[in-house]
Amino acid sequence: MISKEPSPCYIVDEKKLLKNLELIESVSRRADVEIVLALKAFANWKLFPIIRRYVSHTTASSLYEARLSADYFGGLTYSYSPAYENESFDELLKYSGHVTFNSLSQYQRFLPLVKRFNETAGKHRVSVGLRINPEYSEIETDLYNPCAIGSRFGVKRNQLGDKLPEGIEGLHFHCLCENDSSTFQNVLYRVESRFGCFLDQAKWLNLGGGHLVTRQGYDIELLVDCINRIHEHHPGLRIVMEPGSAFLWQTGYLRSTVVDIVKSDNISTAILNVSFTCHMPDCLEMPYWPNVRGAETLEKLMPDEASKISNVYRLGGNSCLSGDFMGFWKFDKPLNVGDDIVFEDMIHYTTVKTNMFNGINHPSIAVKHLDGNIEILKRFTYDDYRDRMD
Repeated sequence: MISKEPSPCYIVDEKKLLKNLELIESVSRRADVEIVLALKAFANWKLFPIIRRYVSHTTASSLYEARLSADYFGGLTYSYSPAYENESFDELLKYSGHVTFNSLSQYQRFLPLVKRFNETAGKHRVSVGLRINPEYSEIETDLYNPCAIGSRFGVKRNQLGDKLPEGIEGLHFHCLCENDSSTFQNVLYRVESRFGCFLDQAKWLNLGGGHLVTRQGYDIELLVDCINRIHEHHPGLRIVMEPGSAFLWQTGYLRSTVVDIVKSDNISTAILNVSFTCHMPDCLEMPYWPNVRGAETLEKLMPDEASKISNVYRLGGNSCLSGDFMGFWKFDKPLNVGDDIVFEDMIHYTTVKTNMFNGINHPSIAVKHLDGNIEILKRFTYDDYRDRMD
């Protein structure tokens, strides 16, 4: 345990994590819905014991996620992949309680393997589901829109008859991305209008992820009402939700340090000991502008305007990639080498999407416990970089 926060480091605040978990548990109880942790959003297994007190299962999108869940979370996972592979499917079944197929061709190819597994696995039985595409989403960024034109995700209504394919026990849709419950209500209407005839044939319905229930202002009452309406219309249908961001929303940050300040064409750039490309990739991919503690985001400021305002900086990553920067931010005073720069809300998705491009020092991962002490969960070294190619 240490008392001073290291740099660079992702730091999870246990108090804020517990607050989110308590809210998620409350929603699960009130709406009679099983809420599971999406490992694609957060996979730090050293914190699983805390999360395990509030939810019982995970959802995995790969063999390694499923194995991680089995090894460190416990219980059987909800597995889904755009396309399963012959070489790993049998092993995946060992860790799964539910397997959802993305296409009818995958269903036809792998259902016999599920049947064979269920015949020989004793009490461990895998339930089979099918991902559907209701062809409706309010996600504006195509990079994150699973219902965009030509999407590779899910089966459309015109691909199905009047009955669920033999052996299919559940349906799964995922049309949200950090959305509110009014958007979910709109999606649910499309699902019921297009696939409603199958819901009374199914045993379970997975509402997917993107339900940002822990965001301030989220209308939880509407979410609970929507799910309770499903229960009323389809008695006996078990409901599952698999939020990712909601578990770790606003529970931590990335602490970094200014290592140099360069000025070019009247633009000042503070170079940090972290990288947008390597350690905050969604900022560049989506893109979105992260909040920087103690600074004002000037998202629409043009470069020729930046030089006219005092204490305005671009923030640059310490990689050799030309585009590894964002800007601008306005600070209360001039920045100096050694100053801390803290990027807020950098735990969910961020910590699982990092890379070691350029061999740049990867931020440590830590948790701030309730007593204020800092525990380093993972300190990355040269060995981590080297062993990726071993």
